[in-house]
Amino acid sequence: MTFPNPILGAQGLTPTHAQILRHLRKSNEVALRAVTLGCHPFGAILVGPDQETVLLEQCNIDTVNHAESTLARIAATNYSPEFLWSCTLYTAVEPCCMCAGTAYWANIGRVVYGMSEHQLLQETGGHKENPTMSVPSRYVFDHCQKPVELIGPIEEIVAETLLLHRAFWHE
Repeated sequence: MTFPNPILGAQGLTPTHAQILRHLRKSNEVALRAVTLGCHPFGAILVGPDQETVLLEQCNIDTVNHAESTLARIAATNYSPEFLWSCTLYTAVEPCCMCAGTAYWANIGRVVYGMSEHQLLQETGGHKENPTMSVPSRYVFDHCQKPVELIGPIEEIVAETLLLHRAFWHE
């Protein structure tokens, strides 16, 4: 298996800013679906190398089956590592260390997020159902042997994502 030069990032097309915003908003739509299913408001999507085709969508399930990690495991069982290296995982909230690690092991080459884990912690505080960890995904990816490209936070998405989480965690 070959990987791109770390300076160049993941293979495949680089997403435009408009594509990033559209896909992050879609991940928030998936998060809303999670809420209707009685789950926490997190959603993730996997986009193909063309930066247009949505290959998978995944709601949050529970505290050990987060949207991102579940999506990454499903992707790894349905696509080759070479193909996934040129795909992008989008999630409106920064992946936790478990989800970042799972995306890495699934060989997903790019991860894009809207709001940081730190911002989520500020919003949820000490909520017993969301004991966030202060381990940024950047830290996880900086300690990997493969150069996963990480894009985020994306400021235009933060306010929208905060509204969704305020409605859920403070009801």
